[in-house]
Amino acid sequence: MIGRALAALLLLCALAGVAAAQGPTPPTPPSLPSLTITGAPQNLSIPLQILLLLTLLTLLPAALASLTPFLRILIVLHFLRQAIGTQTAPGNQTLLGLSLFLTIVVMQPTADQVYRDAIQPLERGEIGQLEALDKAQQPLKAYLMRFAREEEVALFLDITGRPRPSGPADLELTVLAPAYMLSEMKAAFQIGAVLFLPFLIIDLLAASITLSLGMIQLPPIMISTPFKLLLFVLADGWNLVVGSLVRGVS
Repeated sequence: MIGRALAALLLLCALAGVAAAQGPTPPTPPSLPSLTITGAPQNLSIPLQILLLLTLLTLLPAALASLTPFLRILIVLHFLRQAIGTQTAPGNQTLLGLSLFLTIVVMQPTADQVYRDAIQPLERGEIGQLEALDKAQQPLKAYLMRFAREEEVALFLDITGRPRPSGPADLELTVLAPAYMLSEMKAAFQIGAVLFLPFLIIDLLAASITLSLGMIQLPPIMISTPFKLLLFVLADGWNLVVGSLVRGVS
């Protein structure tokens, strides 16, 4: 879906360049996808359409970081880096890139279903914009409901004052989205605690050895870090961590 949007944008820029090279042409009114509101007598004006489009684009990174496994993956990778003790290796950009690509792999089936059920019928004119929006929410809600815990869902139902639905399918996205975020952060912290344990044992052993030998001036981390890296490499840590994360959010 993102690739199709980028291709359309590149095609539009290429057509604009060809038109500029051929010389001035009579001005034509700009055409944008029309946005309608139920009960409104006419379509939205072009400036308002552009404003709404830019607003949606600004919310896209927040949605990507909140309503996808990107949240859990990034937190776990951050805890892993802290547990190993390498501080800045791998760097933040590397962790963000790895988290983004893993998120794309996990969310591709859901994105394909949204494209088939909502975007394609909307492009063919078979459904309206509000119906397309409702159809696009269904696959996303089905994915979020798999990982949202009942405790968090009940919490946000009490906060918003909404009545309890008859079934999980009746949950609104405004309740399901924050419940999913809290559930993912809780799961990420649990995984992070488990990741810290073996490396913590190595730190304790290194600290006890340096103190018993009287090497007070030598930081224990200077001794423990090579052993933690060696343990991580011998155990094929990246394969284990990434594989467990992808299987846990798929």
